[in-house]
Amino acid sequence: MTNAFTYVGNELDIFASATNWKQYFSRQLQPYIRGDILEVGAGIGTTTHILCRGKKRSWTCLEPDVQLVNRLIDSLHDTTLSVKPSVINSTVNQLLPDQQFDTILYIDVLEHIENDANELITAASHLRQNGMLIVLSPAHQMLYTPFDRAIGHFRRYDKASLKAISPPGLTLKRCFYLDSVGLLASLGNRLLLQSSMPTPKQIWFWDRVMIPLSRWLDLLLGYRIGKSIVAVWQQ
Repeated sequence: MTNAFTYVGNELDIFASATNWKQYFSRQLQPYIRGDILEVGAGIGTTTHILCRGKKRSWTCLEPDVQLVNRLIDSLHDTTLSVKPSVINSTVNQLLPDQQFDTILYIDVLEHIENDANELITAASHLRQNGMLIVLSPAHQMLYTPFDRAIGHFRRYDKASLKAISPPGLTLKRCFYLDSVGLLASLGNRLLLQSSMPTPKQIWFWDRVMIPLSRWLDLLLGYRIGKSIVAVWQQ
């Protein structure tokens, strides 16, 4: 257990209302999520509620911020989840060697970790044979804004930068972009607004208007463009 870490971002509650986005990336990730799952940086549990569905053997939420852990525990009384998640106030570095998983998730988390390459190497050591390591992160360093800085992002990613930190022994099965329409909003913020925090109205418009359009356009574009990126590695 650790209580030395404090999460610097305050965007979790704002983005909790982005249900269309969460449902969209859930459909993209679900085919790779199986068995015993470790969700790194589970926050306040909004992603857990979306992804912990269907046939899962177990679900472990790892969260280093003790205040977020308390909120996370309170949020996980939802009986509609496929299994009851366990919550650990810790980091991947503090896991025991025999704590092994079939799927490890970093959903909008890896960009908050300064030494991301070592983080993925450590995570890979907790994957069982044929296990999946899944990362979803903001895309394109050129879109880095005061908002990224305000919520503790060290970087944004593209295909090349994610391939460069592939853990030894793992195979990169897929790497693709999501939310092509939202990319336009991010460009607008980068070039014009330079906002450090989106407003609830902006989140509503992005989630309710842009995401439905992105579902169609992403497919048409072959998932080659978007403001978020997904990488899936297999042990």
